[in-house]
Amino acid sequence: MKPDVKKRALTLAGLAGALALSGLMTACTTQPGKPARPDGLPAADLPPPAPREFRAAWVSTVANIDWPSKPGLPAAQQQAEAIAILDRAVALRLNAIVLQVRPSADAIYPSNIEPWTEYLTGAQGKPPQPFYDPLAFWVSQAHARGLELHAWFNPYRARHDNARSPAAPNHITNTIPSAVKRYGKFMWMDPGEAAASKQTMDVILDVVRRYDIDGVHIDDYFYPYPIEAPGVAGNASALDGTGNGKAGPRTELDFPDTPAWERYLLAGGKLDRPSWRRDNVNRLIEAMYQGIHREKSWVRFGISPFGLGRPDRRPPGIVGFSQYDKLYADAELWLQKGWVDYFTPQLYWSIAPAAQSYPVLLDYWIGQNTQGRHMWPGLFTSRVGAPAPTKQFEPEEIVQQIAATRARPLSTGHVHFSMVALSQNRKGISDRLRATTYTGQALVPATPWLLSERPGTPQVAAMQRQDGVKLKLKAGKGTALYAIWARHGGEWRFAVVPATRVEWTVPDDAQLGTANLVYVSAVDRLGNEGAQVQAWRAPN
Repeated sequence: MKPDVKKRALTLAGLAGALALSGLMTACTTQPGKPARPDGLPAADLPPPAPREFRAAWVSTVANIDWPSKPGLPAAQQQAEAIAILDRAVALRLNAIVLQVRPSADAIYPSNIEPWTEYLTGAQGKPPQPFYDPLAFWVSQAHARGLELHAWFNPYRARHDNARSPAAPNHITNTIPSAVKRYGKFMWMDPGEAAASKQTMDVILDVVRRYDIDGVHIDDYFYPYPIEAPGVAGNASALDGTGNGKAGPRTELDFPDTPAWERYLLAGGKLDRPSWRRDNVNRLIEAMYQGIHREKSWVRFGISPFGLGRPDRRPPGIVGFSQYDKLYADAELWLQKGWVDYFTPQLYWSIAPAAQSYPVLLDYWIGQNTQGRHMWPGLFTSRVGAPAPTKQFEPEEIVQQIAATRARPLSTGHVHFSMVALSQNRKGISDRLRATTYTGQALVPATPWLLSERPGTPQVAAMQRQDGVKLKLKAGKGTALYAIWARHGGEWRFAVVPATRVEWTVPDDAQLGTANLVYVSAVDRLGNEGAQVQAWRAPN
């Protein structure tokens, strides 16, 4: 590209980013959860609406993709790695972590239902040494930094032949072997077996009851990705578009659920087998949504399904694998029934190719979202700088995908897969995001269908100190965070502060000096913002 053409292209890209950000801010002004504004003040003395966007990253424990870096590390080193990830998230101005807590019918926390995962210690069933509770540690450390912590569960995967240790005595393959089927190199919990679904529900609700998590998250593994016999898991070929998902002569190994299927028919079941399989999954999804909210109304439930929709509903030109026909995942139904609080379709393709175009797919899912749930697509950030043979993205691809998401007011966030690419700053992706995309902090969008009551008003005392304005904070009812606006000269700056903080200093600006106005408001667990309190006005 010639220098002058390149310069013009960068200018246009910057303009597009600015317009996208402007659209995001415009959407914020009308979003539920915005604060009550003080009356009778000049417009110039009122801060703008708080920016809102879900900015998250998945942290995978399976195969030690993200954390811990390898099994068998001492507890102190595991904790140090977790803190490094959380500090990186804060530095990037993310506001949530989606942590994998159940990789393969096992746990990263002490459980009376399932064994410790081998990805912590190298042996399934063995706790970390010295003993600690990793999930409790992640939750407390995330909240201390103003980050949400969503617990990510694999609902059906039980085991892989590459496991480094034998299955523990209390693993489901030993305790309820009839609920688990071998499929290729996997042991898979059979969605048609009531005992398998009950185990998953028991595990999830146990975590909801015992831990102060902000969300429950499940991914795209329902019935297993099909394989040819003999073969390996087929999710890679599905992502690369080599599976057509159409009916016809089956070349794949069928999932061996005949015992459950025959019991269904003997009981008078009328559905055909594919519809019965989808119904098995649908009933678990609905039960999860209802069960989670019975336990704790503020814990949101999210799903990150495969990114391609049903073949009979797709936009023209979109082709590829059908999760509806192969994974028996009726993702459109879950959205339309309102069985999720947020929806994170894995849109792991680039913007350009017509067959799986990121913005076209995003528009499709937005169109399916008739209940108005949060739409927070998943981005394949780990394709930046990925080793061969993985198809690579340049950092610009991720930047433009976020811009495309922001340009759509009905999509208010995104999730990076996975944190390792951001921690390693592959090809400068983290530097780029912080400098051009995440230039300031943002609140998570509010979830008014779960709770619309505003949090209590904080008590704030302010005094000018040598380095800035020091605030003493006392939280009101239901406060999780403080939203703090400070005006330096005529420029407003925004900060998000954990409610655990009792003091906070608004630092002086090197050029503009001390803030002349400071407002503080409380934000609850669901993003609802309370009344703004004028905490400081500089003397005339």
